[in-house]
Amino acid sequence: MQLFRQPTGPPTAPDRTSSTTRLEAFSDGVFAIAITLLILEIKVPTAAEGVDGGLAAALLHQWPSYLSYITSFLTIGIYWANHHGIFQYIKRTNHTLLMLNILLLMDISFLPFPTALVAEYIGHPADEQAAALLYSGTFLLAGILFNLVWWYAVYNRSLIDPPIAPQLLRRLNVRNGIGVLLYGSAFAAGFVSVPVCLGTCILLAVIYALPSPAIGSESAGPSPVEEP
Repeated sequence: MQLFRQPTGPPTAPDRTSSTTRLEAFSDGVFAIAITLLILEIKVPTAAEGVDGGLAAALLHQWPSYLSYITSFLTIGIYWANHHGIFQYIKRTNHTLLMLNILLLMDISFLPFPTALVAEYIGHPADEQAAALLYSGTFLLAGILFNLVWWYAVYNRSLIDPPIAPQLLRRLNVRNGIGVLLYGSAFAAGFVSVPVCLGTCILLAVIYALPSPAIGSESAGPSPVEEP
């Protein structure tokens, strides 16, 4: 007597994709930790530091820390919003997408370090250029890795749902590419002028924090916001 029926027909290939739920939850945690660590670089002035000009002067002296904190906070927040936006379309993941996302998160979690360097070394001519280059370079690498996550998912059709209309896809790709070019220009400027380099990073954070214009209705689903 046959207890188990043998399967009929050709064997099916295993599905190597899975839901993005765990990927998104892990990513949210990394973004949250990275953005929280930024505030640890703003120190309470000691009593000795406030002797000559008082506490107010000591607090004002820390203006590079405030400026770098605001810039990095906004930028990480924008990347988090964009990450959430693209995963309105990316509904499945595979090993390659997981690894690309890990590289993006590695760069994001590294950002508090160059933020602290900028706060410490701005105003020191011998070292501020190296700090500015590492800072803007970290932003540039984040933009490149973000685009790699997006492009890989888009061109692996099995990961996207709903399908993206070609017109919308082109516009999103152009916007994302422009973000990389702008951060690339900030990094390049660092070899010539530290104020221009950092000023560009600050300006980009402000611009991309503003509401983006409506993209239109070329897609069946919500539109991801553009990458800085």
